[in-house]
Amino acid sequence: MDSRLLGRTGRSVGVVGLGCWQLGADWGSVSDEAALEVLGAAVDSGVTFLDTADVYGDGRSEKLIGSFLAARGPNHGITVATKMGRRADPHVADAYTLSWFRAWTDRSRENLDVETLDLVQLHCPPSEVYRRESTYDALDVLVDEGRIAAYGVSVETVDEALEAIIRPHVATVQIILNVFRRKPLEQVLPLAAAEGVGIIARVPLASGLLSGKYDEHTQFAADDHRSYNRSGQSFDVGETFAGVPFEVGVAAAREVADLTPAGATTAQLALRWIIDQPGVSVVIPGARSAVQAVANAQAASLPSVDEETLDGLRGVYDGRIRQHVHARW
Repeated sequence: MDSRLLGRTGRSVGVVGLGCWQLGADWGSVSDEAALEVLGAAVDSGVTFLDTADVYGDGRSEKLIGSFLAARGPNHGITVATKMGRRADPHVADAYTLSWFRAWTDRSRENLDVETLDLVQLHCPPSEVYRRESTYDALDVLVDEGRIAAYGVSVETVDEALEAIIRPHVATVQIILNVFRRKPLEQVLPLAAAEGVGIIARVPLASGLLSGKYDEHTQFAADDHRSYNRSGQSFDVGETFAGVPFEVGVAAAREVADLTPAGATTAQLALRWIIDQPGVSVVIPGARSAVQAVANAQAASLPSVDEETLDGLRGVYDGRIRQHVHARW
């Protein structure tokens, strides 16, 4: 798998990583055995970047990754990014302080069984947090103390991304980017590239819509966020189907499926589109099975999307999706 520099971390990672939210919770039940199989299949397929968070299953995702990497040995060559902040009230900016940063990262260090975390990202805090100098001062202290090697941010909006990118020690920005969510292409990716900040593209398949496997009658488990967060009842609605109404997304995904070239899946086309965007360091699709993990990694081997298909994807966005995209995204 081709590798790219992960922003200011100084690390190189494969262009397709693995998002590990589903290994913790909120995507229906995934057993420990299945989670470890997913991790193994991904890494054996060339994945060298794992993205998790301290709240994914209340630490379960981190612990599974820690167990997996311990079994692989000290020279596993994997970069693990975790996130912190959602253990606090996510709407209270004053919760994001050095003392809490220390407590949260210490818990993640224990879960992952490491002395120093490779990369820690603020986990979609209130916008005010990104504007405070004290936020970055506290993160710098964590680096100086050896708790973390580098830090970045995971954002909901373009404005939050632009605010973070200009900070001198922010290594990465994680943002929703997919063929249904194109706003970051306009300003975020060019500025990040100019400043040497890595871009981690999340929700690349619009919560599975871009697999092309769902229809209007698809049902999800009660403990799956695709059931309980469609209107943003529990967290930002953009995290679920990229904020696109489910029925609209299903119809648009059918059109994307029609554009998929022979020898590829619709999901692989969607991932390849992201890989082709200048400034993207790594894309982090999730997987609930080893088969999915392998197929996602294989997207890195596809040829770049041709102009005719690009035009078709743009037409799907303009015709089906654009009117439903919130201005702040």
